[in-house]
Amino acid sequence: MPPPLSLRVAVIGAGAAGLAAARELRREGHVPVVFERAHAVGGTWLYDHDDRHHSSSLYASLRTNLPREVMGFLDFPFAAVPDSADARRFPRHQEVLRYIQAFARRFHLDGLIRLRTEVLAVSKDNDEWSSGGWRVRWRRNAAGDESEQEQEEVFDAVVVCNGHYTEPRTAAADIPGLDAWPPGKQMHSHSYRVPAPFADQVVVIIGASNSGADISREIAGVAREVHMADRSAPTATCHTLPGYRNLWLRSMVERADQDGTTVVFRDGSSVRADVVMHCTGYTYSFPFLPAGDGAVVSVDDNRVHPLYKHVFVPQLAPRLTFVGLPFKVIPFPMFQIQASWVAGALSGRIQLPSEEETMEDVSALYSELETVGWPVSQFEYDEWLAEQCGGGHADRVEEWRKDMFDAAKRKKVQCPETYRDEWDDHHLLERAYQDFNNYSS
Repeated sequence: MPPPLSLRVAVIGAGAAGLAAARELRREGHVPVVFERAHAVGGTWLYDHDDRHHSSSLYASLRTNLPREVMGFLDFPFAAVPDSADARRFPRHQEVLRYIQAFARRFHLDGLIRLRTEVLAVSKDNDEWSSGGWRVRWRRNAAGDESEQEQEEVFDAVVVCNGHYTEPRTAAADIPGLDAWPPGKQMHSHSYRVPAPFADQVVVIIGASNSGADISREIAGVAREVHMADRSAPTATCHTLPGYRNLWLRSMVERADQDGTTVVFRDGSSVRADVVMHCTGYTYSFPFLPAGDGAVVSVDDNRVHPLYKHVFVPQLAPRLTFVGLPFKVIPFPMFQIQASWVAGALSGRIQLPSEEETMEDVSALYSELETVGWPVSQFEYDEWLAEQCGGGHADRVEEWRKDMFDAAKRKKVQCPETYRDEWDDHHLLERAYQDFNNYSS
């Protein structure tokens, strides 16, 4: 076997995925350089009250919807410690940010990161897809928002870790009439921070998943009426939620009158709304990658194509990769295992299938999605990744973590108002902290 390669690798983003990538790349013997446009590490967990940089989607009161024990990296526990500012099992976003920053300090990653540095473009250094480096054009943004001149560097490989909670996806195009409403009459939850601006208003929330449910309940404390439209609700749905007199669960919005005031639901009922808020998720965005005829990936129906196992571009593997794309998963452990796979593939320690084989796998996945309607479970995926990395214990998601994740999901369905503060998985909590004792703080 030839000696392992040591490559200079550009990592785009210093959130949890980018930090995991930097750590695994360095452990494998590579030289990572992390580009982060914000003033600090943290990615989506870096709260921005004024939404000045349009990168944070956090609202002020946000708490995690997973227990901290589940969320943490595999070998760096997110445990409650005596000096925790928020020791709750479902803490506020500030506690997650502190944890991510502690991860960066613990593994001495700060020296690898260029803060306030925005990647503008990534392109091949030559016309041959199978050889050569990657040209990264970037600009450092000063604290006063005065931008320095653009600069370029060449890297052996690029790992994209820019997250997927910054580019809002709205329902306006799917609801006749709503696209005519002005920005002041509709917004995305990406820009929501506190409930005060909605005092005494009638608010229609489109979407009933995590953010829609939480924001609806919070706004109901100050608004005159809140109507949460759920795409999966039966047409006749129209009732107040338990414990509320002014919060209704409704069927999906059928149309919006172009007068900018009236919203009509599928059951034919209507309300005069002061504002419509889209809690409809986000779309993937890679503005620094080639587009058009020279595009290396495309985003269609919220799917990044073509990617082998959500990570490698078959034509460019392993020199252009993505870490952190799957959603509705336990993110940090998955980031860590994906990053380990990428680092090993770049060094040559891990052999990838041929381009033809990876493209066949991509096609098979899409066929399965069209036929069955869902991909393999996240834990099957994590297990498969761990096998690619060598199958060591350090790369495996523990059984207690899987069970705790499932228990939290069930509790959320049963007790949506109180699941963060009432739980019945003490036996799993005990197993978690037994495992945590194996790692130094």
